[in-house]
Amino acid sequence: MSTELQRYSLNGETMGTRYTALFYAGAGIDTDEVGQRLARAVARVDQQMSTWKPDSDLNRLNAAPEQEWVSVPKDLATVLSAALRVSQQSGGAFDIAVGDLVNAWGFGPGEQTVTEQAIGTIAPRARLLASAALVVEPQGNQVRKRVPLNLDLSGIAKGFGVDELARCLEGLGITRYLVGIDGEMRARGVKPDGQCWVVALEKPSRDVREVMGVMELGDAAIATSGDYRHWVDVAGHSYAHTMNPATGAPLCNPLAAVTVVAASCMLADAWATALMVLGETEGPRLAQERGMDALFVLREGQQFKEISIVGGQLQAQIEAR
Repeated sequence: MSTELQRYSLNGETMGTRYTALFYAGAGIDTDEVGQRLARAVARVDQQMSTWKPDSDLNRLNAAPEQEWVSVPKDLATVLSAALRVSQQSGGAFDIAVGDLVNAWGFGPGEQTVTEQAIGTIAPRARLLASAALVVEPQGNQVRKRVPLNLDLSGIAKGFGVDELARCLEGLGITRYLVGIDGEMRARGVKPDGQCWVVALEKPSRDVREVMGVMELGDAAIATSGDYRHWVDVAGHSYAHTMNPATGAPLCNPLAAVTVVAASCMLADAWATALMVLGETEGPRLAQERGMDALFVLREGQQFKEISIVGGQLQAQIEAR
């Protein structure tokens, strides 16, 4: 039967980037219908969770008064609940209550010029983590903010969108696929010839795009957090887009990238960010404690060092190359 399967490739725009879907299915499949369903799936996630859409459900929640229960779509409640769990499990390294910092450092919606003077006005203050300031009632899809919060789901929503692409294909009976949004990927099954899906790991260089390595992916998801795609340069210093909730500023550690493999892309996405924030010592330690699959890439001058953890076990430490 596998010889009857044909390869299909569909893609489209979403979340300021593109989604892709590679899959194998029978010759009679309606690709227009599949494409429309995929587009609707990611559009729904974007409409609920984007900070760039003024009328998104997330922005509606951000604008709501504190102590008021707000009804949200089920998917948004699911993602918020997952974000709070990862926050607690990572000791607050993953935190979605950083929207004000994201905006202040020029990574939010709209055109913003970040200067040394503007950075100097960002006063350090004690921050209340979302896990302590946000209450989610998933059974009734209700959310309440204990204090004013500016939530940002950029570290988890894209991964959830990939999971939605996967669920869309599975709902159509398609069980051999590789779906992704801007490098966050999820796979199921194998190709008709028995080969696994292969994904490329990008070298964390800002000036050139090249492959650092490849990884076989089967019935799992993969996501990467790094400092090499989105940054601002201010007064000779380069600041990456990921915020450290503990300092109230962009990350400042030797990690160039962290890649995580997990059962869902939502969790892979969130944990890649959390481990990136934790840094080159605490990140690998927590990954080992939790039995995770993760690859840490440290920047050492113009070279890189890799720390590979599989099933919570340290597999290799490859010196700078």
